[in-house]
Amino acid sequence: MRQVTAAVIEKGGKILLARRKGGALAGKWEFPGGKLEPGETPEACLRRELTEEFGVDTEIGAFVCSSKFEYKNLPIELLVYRARHLSGEFRLTDHSAIEWVKPEDLSKYDLSSADIPVIDILLEQEHE
Repeated sequence: MRQVTAAVIEKGGKILLARRKGGALAGKWEFPGGKLEPGETPEACLRRELTEEFGVDTEIGAFVCSSKFEYKNLPIELLVYRARHLSGEFRLTDHSAIEWVKPEDLSKYDLSSADIPVIDILLEQEHE
């Protein structure tokens, strides 16, 4: 099972979603992140991916959840963490768009399948 990380970056009560530019999931929205490299911790992976994909520096925070899904015979485990934007302007390299979305509006976006269960967990945590 391939482990992949994803970030829940919040600003002003909204959460960052990014739309994939290419590949099998082109056009789908996601919580940004990427694949773990051998020997890399999920937190280090996520920080590296956010720097590579957006040119921003982040602080990786609490673990949110794990979501498992199989994409065309490729099983993945999505490891989701909260992240805080520290510095840098968001620039798009692997994505065609980003949007800051109110938590209650996340389900209106065409998200990648592994990202969909994360919405319910985020909404539950918000109401705790």
